[in-house]
Amino acid sequence: MSRLGILGIILFGAFLVVTSSVFIVDEREKALVLQFGQVKSVKEEPGLAFKMPFIQNIVKYDDRIQSLDTQPLEVTPLDDRRLVVDAFARYRISDVVQFRQAVGAGGLAQAEDRIGRILNDETREILGSVDSSTILSADRVSLMARIRDNAIIQARALGIEVVDVRIKKADLPEGNLEATFERMQAEREREARDERARGNEAAQRVQATADRTSVELISEAQRDADIIRGEADAERNAIFAEAFGRDPEFFAFYRSLTAYERALQGDNSTLVIGPDSEFFDYLKSDTGRVE
Repeated sequence: MSRLGILGIILFGAFLVVTSSVFIVDEREKALVLQFGQVKSVKEEPGLAFKMPFIQNIVKYDDRIQSLDTQPLEVTPLDDRRLVVDAFARYRISDVVQFRQAVGAGGLAQAEDRIGRILNDETREILGSVDSSTILSADRVSLMARIRDNAIIQARALGIEVVDVRIKKADLPEGNLEATFERMQAEREREARDERARGNEAAQRVQATADRTSVELISEAQRDADIIRGEADAERNAIFAEAFGRDPEFFAFYRSLTAYERALQGDNSTLVIGPDSEFFDYLKSDTGRVE
């Protein structure tokens, strides 16, 4: 082999050694230097770093806050009204050495599986200690804080810091939604019937009161009218009596004219009567009654 070939092999080998010894740590990452599976050093500062070539290898973990959506979980509160709870968590790797020791080569997948079990256990225990109305009210904030605090304690063994836990929604199971809707609809219909019945009862009371008031008003008006007519008739009769007492002849003449006016009008203008009748006394003479 020529000297040029040997030099090329040496340079290539040197290149392999250098490239196997240098690695870059991103500012968003933390790196572990492993030797035969054991942690030898931690690289947390961004930039170039070195390791022993071919003997040591690098494992990098994301140092940013991660999001984990848990699977929908069915819980049973104190009032036995089952709910399906959907939650999520925010977490980050706080201790990469402890994290590696806890999950091994499983990495984030195994860690998230264990975090999910922790959250499910805490969610089932805490939400099972209250009734469903508390879960569905503003008190849910304090329940989430309790779940988060308990999850923080348990996740420390994984080298993980749980930043936050939130319940996205808490609904009835699909199988119960239709039955619950029908029960709510029946309840609203019953309330509507009760309201209509109370309204009809109130309307009948108002109508009865109005009818009684109307009858009373009409009766009082009729009574007053009868009294006024009676008083007027009495006054008229008194006037007639006084007029008759003063001038009987004039009174008789007035009564005859009234009789003529009533008898000789409209279709009642034809009379069958003898010419000598007293009805025509004031028509036979222009001076008075014919004796």
